[in-house]
Amino acid sequence: MILAWIGAVFIGLALGLLGSGGSILTVPVLVYLVGEPDKLAVAESLAIVGIIALVGSLPYALRALVDWKSVVVFGIPGVVGTYAGAWLSQFVSGGVQLGLFAVVMLLAAFIMARPKGLHVPRRSGAIWKTGLEGMAVGAIAGLVGVGGGFLIVPALVLLGGLPMHLAVGTSLLVIALNSAGGFYKYLHLLPALGLTVHWDLVLLFSALGIGGSFLGGRIGVRIPQDVLRRGFAGFLVLMGLYIFWQSLPKLL
Repeated sequence: MILAWIGAVFIGLALGLLGSGGSILTVPVLVYLVGEPDKLAVAESLAIVGIIALVGSLPYALRALVDWKSVVVFGIPGVVGTYAGAWLSQFVSGGVQLGLFAVVMLLAAFIMARPKGLHVPRRSGAIWKTGLEGMAVGAIAGLVGVGGGFLIVPALVLLGGLPMHLAVGTSLLVIALNSAGGFYKYLHLLPALGLTVHWDLVLLFSALGIGGSFLGGRIGVRIPQDVLRRGFAGFLVLMGLYIFWQSLPKLL
């Protein structure tokens, strides 16, 4: 369990250092370090990610760094998508979910490795496009148990027309909303599988993750973001390939 606790702190550190991406480590930590079943890990990941994101959004909200219109336009369709993704999870095996999760990790690594992928002129996107993007990201989040910040931030910048400093704070609230929608559905699905959420684990991981995120925020100002993102992207590639390899027998 000591390794699991270290993993929980690392989740928060990554979130504080990078502004996104930390939540994608939650499922691997729960599966490989704690030993949780695949589907239960996905559900608990949504709860942990949601709590950390909600707490992390408070400083941004207090400094008026949240675009509430985007929270509604992107977040409400996202909740619908996350609920739908959680509903779809009952029709696929845990191995398939982990396989999809590995693909999402590799996509996240690609996005994070791009040196200037988000430095684009501000422009306004159509509301319906933003809403569809929010629903798609939510569906991914609900199915594989990620917060989706690495997808939400680019979407808010490119489609929502937000500057980066607003996109980060807004994305945290959207992540919290998405996670709540997906977790609510999993609460109704898990009993049929004979699984129960371990609330003590969820609260402990959330607390360690929140502490790690504040620590990461302090350290992150001293390290170039490009170096952090590329290093983390390399780590995600290795982890994604490992998870895919581990889930390959179940997929076959």
